[in-house]
Amino acid sequence: MKTLSDEDLMEQMRNGHPDALLILFDRYYRLVLKVASRILRDGGEAEDLMQDVFLEIFNKAGQFDHAKGSAKTWILQYAYHRSMNRRQYLSLRNFYDRNQAADLQGSDSKSQNGLWRGLTFQEWRHVLEKGLATLNKRQRIAIEMVCFQGLLLSEIAERTRETLPNVRHHYYRGLEGLRKFLQTHDDSGGSSRTVKRGDNDVDE
Repeated sequence: MKTLSDEDLMEQMRNGHPDALLILFDRYYRLVLKVASRILRDGGEAEDLMQDVFLEIFNKAGQFDHAKGSAKTWILQYAYHRSMNRRQYLSLRNFYDRNQAADLQGSDSKSQNGLWRGLTFQEWRHVLEKGLATLNKRQRIAIEMVCFQGLLLSEIAERTRETLPNVRHHYYRGLEGLRKFLQTHDDSGGSSRTVKRGDNDVDE
């Protein structure tokens, strides 16, 4: 089996052969870990995500379409999207707050007491929670499933039994709603300009 191509190994996994996963793991775990490490910037999180990626690949081997690209590309794209979703999740849970505060203190002499663009990280979390509460149910579900569960939009479509275009619409309309909320937040305190400057972080 070690002599099989990546695409043949995907077919073997589609037919329920776990040995094929072990071979693909040996071939690509370093690349997947590299992608995850660059995005997550945490060794433990990157290793956990790398393992999750390969388990999910085994379970979703039937979704691979060789006509759309190589198995290697599919695996790395999957790793990239899962890493980005996990980073969003960790960011909203303040996982990076301590490191970000340290970086700000070292790189920006104007930053004090863990402030980031005019607000503390705890205040940013409350702002985002309030912003999510302003969205309609479908928009909020789409964003929470991406950020908190690390799902792809196609996976959300499967779970909610909606079409992918509808899910994509809910997701991006939700992001637009968050953008408007952040732009108008706390006008009386003078921080709306600061929040507006940070709005692009929601889209990443």
